[in-house]
Amino acid sequence: MNDPTSTVREGMLVGMLRRFGPLLGLATMCIVLSITSEHFLTVDNLVNVFRQSAVNALLGLGQLVVIITAGIDLSVGSILGFCCVLVAYLLKAGVPVWIVIPAGLAAGAGLGLVNGLLLTKLHLPHPFIPTLGMMNVARGLALVLSGGFAISELPARFRFWGAGAVTFLPVPILVVIIFCVLFHLFLTRTTPGRDIYAIGGNKQAALLSGVPVNARLNSVYALSGFMSAVGAIVLAGRMNSGFPLAGTGAELDSIAAVIIGGASFFGGVGTVSGALVGALIIGVLRNGLTLLDVSAYWQTVIIGAVIVIAVWVDVLRQRAAVGSAKVNT
Repeated sequence: MNDPTSTVREGMLVGMLRRFGPLLGLATMCIVLSITSEHFLTVDNLVNVFRQSAVNALLGLGQLVVIITAGIDLSVGSILGFCCVLVAYLLKAGVPVWIVIPAGLAAGAGLGLVNGLLLTKLHLPHPFIPTLGMMNVARGLALVLSGGFAISELPARFRFWGAGAVTFLPVPILVVIIFCVLFHLFLTRTTPGRDIYAIGGNKQAALLSGVPVNARLNSVYALSGFMSAVGAIVLAGRMNSGFPLAGTGAELDSIAAVIIGGASFFGGVGTVSGALVGALIIGVLRNGLTLLDVSAYWQTVIIGAVIVIAVWVDVLRQRAAVGSAKVNT
């Protein structure tokens, strides 16, 4: 028979690890890399890490709200690719920047909303199905619109969003900070935000409590698509082009960032700060492996292993949480 005291203690330890583990892991990685590579702990390299992590952080925020509802969005990378091509196509057609950016954001939100409607209106058994379909649809639309080629040489006013700076602070980093604050306030200070946690904690109970579950799910997937579009604008501005294969594999990085950051595939758990730290861990890991001259192929293997380990840790955390709850009741 399990000792109730040890089970409670284990639950407290799991809670502490969920809250501070990602930050501790990031600090440990930075210390190790600063020792193994003399180029890691330089201002230019650290700014580069933050800049390169910006797109994944933006996608991670959208993925976070989906995972909190116990869902998953496999289409974020493809929606990013489509929006990347769309904004470049419109800009090359002479459409003003002030129209192109809202159009790109609306397109991303619209494709995300389609994911939500497929889930709630067709009553598909799992978000995996509609978002997997959208992953292929959005990528196909990007290829059709671009003809399979990159659309380059974008206007300077648009490139500002990916390559510009405000008082020496790169714009992509500033955009991430703004959206992190907005998402934190949304999830912690608003009724829809609290409803999202309730849906992830127990969808049936949330429904019985009067939470408009379908409407919230629709808005969650629309929000995820919107953040993919934000990431597309930042990426297209930084790369000075819209290319149809942009965001390939980004869905895995965004999921990894959210889970590494302490969110749970089982729903009801997750924080903005955790998702941000998770995105930085992925960024630091990729940057460190590059500095250590690790092959890009092996980098893919290592990132995949990190995702598997993160999911395994999430399962262990869930088991400990269930055991602690049983003791408390």
